[in-house]
Amino acid sequence: MQRLKPARIRLAHLRFIHRYAGLGMAVFLILVGVTGSLLAFYPELEQLTAPQFYTSSRTDAPLDIGVLGEKATHIDPQCIVTSVSLSEPGRAVVGVAPRINPETQLPFALTYSQMLLNPYTGELLGTRHQGAISEGWHNLLPFIYEFHYSLILGDTGIWILGIVAFIWVVDCFTGLIITFPARGRHQQSAPSFWARWKKAWVIKWGASKWRLNFDLHRALSLWLWGALLVFAWTSVYMNLWDTAYTHITRALMPFHPPWYELAGREPAPAIPQQDWRTINAKARALMNEQAKQIGFTLERPSELRYEAHYNAYRYRVLSSLDLSDRFARTEVFFDATNGELLLNYFPSGQHTGNTVSLWLHALHTGRVWGLPYRIFVCVLGVFIVVITLTGVLVWWNKRHALRRHLSNL
Repeated sequence: MQRLKPARIRLAHLRFIHRYAGLGMAVFLILVGVTGSLLAFYPELEQLTAPQFYTSSRTDAPLDIGVLGEKATHIDPQCIVTSVSLSEPGRAVVGVAPRINPETQLPFALTYSQMLLNPYTGELLGTRHQGAISEGWHNLLPFIYEFHYSLILGDTGIWILGIVAFIWVVDCFTGLIITFPARGRHQQSAPSFWARWKKAWVIKWGASKWRLNFDLHRALSLWLWGALLVFAWTSVYMNLWDTAYTHITRALMPFHPPWYELAGREPAPAIPQQDWRTINAKARALMNEQAKQIGFTLERPSELRYEAHYNAYRYRVLSSLDLSDRFARTEVFFDATNGELLLNYFPSGQHTGNTVSLWLHALHTGRVWGLPYRIFVCVLGVFIVVITLTGVLVWWNKRHALRRHLSNL
C-alpha cells in the first residue's frame, strides 16, 4: 500500500477543517450576509420604512444636546433620559429608561425605549421599543441590526456569532492554503508556482454545472480573500470586543479601549437625577480642553450618553481626528458624580490599537470612502451568501459521488 507523504496528510487535514468549518458556519454566514447587505444602506432604508421618525433637513444647526435632553425629560414624567444622539441627520434619537414609581418603588412600565425628536424644535416625532418587530415596519431596520449582531438572542447570540467569526478567520487561511498547487515532481521543468496557481483564480464558464459551482466557490473566495478576512476579523472585534479581540490586540500593539481602561469602576446602583444642560456644558468644556491640548478641531456634537456600568458619561463628537464625516468617534468619558475626566478615546493620533480597531469598525459598517464603498459592502454580503452556498454544494456533490462509488463496489 502506498504511504501518503506528510505534506499530503497535512493538506487532507486542512481540507477536512475547511469543509466542516464551512458547513458549521453556513447558516450563520448566509444570515449575516443577507442582513449585512441591507445594513450597508441603513439610513436610506430606515427613512423608507419609518419616515414618520424623520424631519426635513435644514441649513441651520440643530438644538443643543442639553436642550434636547431637557425637552425629552419633560415629555413623559415616567421615564428618565439616558442618551441623546444627533448622529443621524433629520432626527434626534433619545434613549430612555423607566423612573421608579414612588408609590410602588418599582420601575414604571414603559412601552418604549426610544424617543425620536425633531432636532430643530425638540418636538416628539414618535416612540418605539428599538428592535421590536411586532410594533410594525418602523422597527424593521433596528430588528435587522439586532439580528445581524446577536440573532435576537442577547448575549448568547453575540457569543455564538463571535465564535463563528473566530472560526471564519481560521477558515479563511485554511481555504487559501488548500488552493495552492501541489509541487511538481520535476521542479526544474515544472511551471512556476504562480503559473500553476493561476488556474484556481479562473472560472470556466463552459464547464459542467458541478465544475462551474466549484470554480465559483474557489475563484470568488480568492478574489475576495482580503475583504473576507477583514470582515471575519471585524466580526470578532464587534462580538468578542472585550475578551478575545482585546487580549490579542493588546499583545500586538498599544490598545486602550474604554472597556479595558474603565473596567475597575463600580456600576451605578441607579440612574442619577440629571440636569442635561449642566451635563452637556461639562461635556463640551472637557472636549474643548482636550481639543486645545491635543490640537484638533471640533466639527459637531454627535452623542451624550450615560454609561451605567461605569457610572460615567460618554460624550462623542465629530472632529478632525475622525476617519470620515459619517463616523464620529472622538470621545471623552467623565465621572457622573464629580465630573472628573476619566478617559479620552481618539480615532487617530493616539494609540495604534485604537486607530486600527476604529478602522476595522468603519470598514465593516461602510462608514468610510463614501457611496462606492457602501455599494461594495452591500455586494460583498451577497457574495458571502454565494460563496457559502456554492461551498455547501461542493460538499454535497462530493458526498453524492462517494455514495454512488460505494454503491457500485
